[in-house]
Amino acid sequence: PAMPGSRCPRPALPILRWLPRYSRAWLPLDVLAGLAVGLTTVPQALAYAELAGLPLQYGLYSSFMGCFVYCLLGTAKDVTLGPTAIMSLLVSSYAFREPTYAVLLAFLSGCIQLAMGLLHVGFLLDFISCPVIKGFTSAASITISFNQIKNILGLQGIPRQFFLQVYETLRRIRETRAGDAVLGLTCLAMLAGLQAMKSHLPQAAPAEPLAVRISYLIVWISATARNALVVLFAGLVAYSFQVMGSQPFRLTGSIPQGLPAFQPPRFSLALPNGTISFQSMVQDMGVGLAVVPLMGLLETIAIAKAFASQKGYRIDPNQELLALGVANVLGSFVSSYPITGSFGRTAVNAQSGVCTPAGGLVTGALVLLSLAYLTSLFYYIPKAALAAVIISAVVPMFDAGIFRTLWRVKRLDLVPLCVTFLLCFWEVQYGIVAGVLVSGVLLLYSIARPPIKVSEGAVLLVQLGSSLHFPAVEHLRNSVCSRALAASPPRSVILDCCHISSIDYTAVVGLAELLQELHKHGLSLAFCGLKDPVLQVLLSAELEGFQHFPSWEEA
Repeated sequence: PAMPGSRCPRPALPILRWLPRYSRAWLPLDVLAGLAVGLTTVPQALAYAELAGLPLQYGLYSSFMGCFVYCLLGTAKDVTLGPTAIMSLLVSSYAFREPTYAVLLAFLSGCIQLAMGLLHVGFLLDFISCPVIKGFTSAASITISFNQIKNILGLQGIPRQFFLQVYETLRRIRETRAGDAVLGLTCLAMLAGLQAMKSHLPQAAPAEPLAVRISYLIVWISATARNALVVLFAGLVAYSFQVMGSQPFRLTGSIPQGLPAFQPPRFSLALPNGTISFQSMVQDMGVGLAVVPLMGLLETIAIAKAFASQKGYRIDPNQELLALGVANVLGSFVSSYPITGSFGRTAVNAQSGVCTPAGGLVTGALVLLSLAYLTSLFYYIPKAALAAVIISAVVPMFDAGIFRTLWRVKRLDLVPLCVTFLLCFWEVQYGIVAGVLVSGVLLLYSIARPPIKVSEGAVLLVQLGSSLHFPAVEHLRNSVCSRALAASPPRSVILDCCHISSIDYTAVVGLAELLQELHKHGLSLAFCGLKDPVLQVLLSAELEGFQHFPSWEEA
């Protein structure tokens, strides 16, 4: 037993933090949540594989390993890992519709995420600002939605580049297949109706009559499993037409039955005209090897933080990095493409009352059962229905209000937002990189040009509004000299350093030059409010004429 007042060390494996105290009362809630998420996962997996440009079975291959791994290693009870719309969009850009590239990308992304978790460098994600994330997700929402318009309209041969896609879709709008368009729009309307029904559903009190509570449960299950219901409805309609001898819809087609083989990803690709080596594959993926793992981490941690703060528990960001890295590495052994945290499915998990990450075991088992026994039924799912599932999932990602909010709060933040938003239509990676660079420039500018307040009296009191870093020294020196020498008569200077918490060698050199320049004109420079680390550095530098006072009143 632990000594009184001592703390028991936390188990290294997150599952050991909740499994020993698992309550029997949690089991039905975890099973219900796992089933609800599973009924959302299976149709979304098929749809996201289509979005990624891969055979549809790869969506299912990508949907179960993350559930099992996160149960062992995850620290947020609500989060579910699997394919997402944004990750599928990135895979379509960097895997070139080739499963071998997609699986290798999952393996390499997982290795990078594992390394980041082990080296505790998750703080790098903090340099991707909120406007950049909002710009990217809003652009992705439009890009992904328009990417699916071709399936709603039944058009084929539409290019994947956004601007060409818009042009070709509008040019060939008259080739629309009536059956696909009617079914696609009907599915969209059903999904929107079920979503609205769920958001306006009042909570059923235990005191209500049994019939009312059962009605509430039926409506809640129908709305939560709306993707599965709509896909089932569309499949039955398509099958009915097939039986009658006509088929007005474009169907999903055959999906290989059975579980994927457990084998390492292939590090080369054999083609009829030669073999693409591992080095060439890595070069082809290029910047995708940075964008995919970073966006995966960003999505997972943002979702985990959002739901943890909402439900009042804490997560370990580095443990989340490790969980995602292991899920991607092991997923690549079962032919998964890169996965991350899914906001939509995590929301379903939370709303279903999940108690522990054990709900993921039920979701993973449901996906495996679908692969083992149900793939022959997926043949009849119309592509228009899967397109409706994707569109309904990504439309909420578009945040129109962010533009108005930033205009009201801080207009300068509209610059990285708009740069990211617009460039993401050209190429996703250009948008993200440009947004991060613009945010970085704005951040560096605020460091290089801190606010300087000058109060005139018998001496000039100069107060820095923020810390002093080397890019700001020249600006400080010019401001002080110009004001001190321009005054009539010239004034000595007191520099209030209460906001300076650290100082570097370049800043020390700049302050020494400022001391010398004022001394040449018979003026002095005194420092006040220096914190101990800064004072020690300045004393070590043995600046000529250095004076320090605890506060400017004493100076």
